[in-house]
Amino acid sequence: MTDSQNRSGGDAAIHRPGEQRHDVTQTFGHDSDLSFIPFGVELTDVEQSAISALPSGSALLLVRSGALAGARYLLDTDVTTVGRHPEADIFFDDVTVSRRHAEFTRSGTTFEIIDQRSLNGTYVNGERVDRSVLADGTELRVGKFRLNFFASPLDRVAAID
Repeated sequence: MTDSQNRSGGDAAIHRPGEQRHDVTQTFGHDSDLSFIPFGVELTDVEQSAISALPSGSALLLVRSGALAGARYLLDTDVTTVGRHPEADIFFDDVTVSRRHAEFTRSGTTFEIIDQRSLNGTYVNGERVDRSVLADGTELRVGKFRLNFFASPLDRVAAID
């Protein structure tokens, strides 16, 4: 399977030169899966090892649901983009995600998520937000993808001291 098929979920999202392309963001209905039921933070040994190995100033996103469930994304730059645009740092190829959906920003060891006026919004622990500082274990929702945020343990220890 090619990389584009892995990222897009198959031939349906492969666009050939000369084909007309229609970019559409699907909106959620009122009775959709917008209710907030926390996943909890049960971590596998592999996930715990990945989190414990994070250097200071970095964080990890764990995808809990959606087509990429189980994927992990390292946040280790000052700005990380997430969206349906192929050039997004975190590429979620799903119509419920806006092309430029949100940004993760880092200031020192503090991370924040900032919605980029997405159609379906960005949710932190079940609440729609324009921007929010992220705490360890925070649950995020971008389109139909649910994720958990984990900061470097080194930065958590420094925050306690």
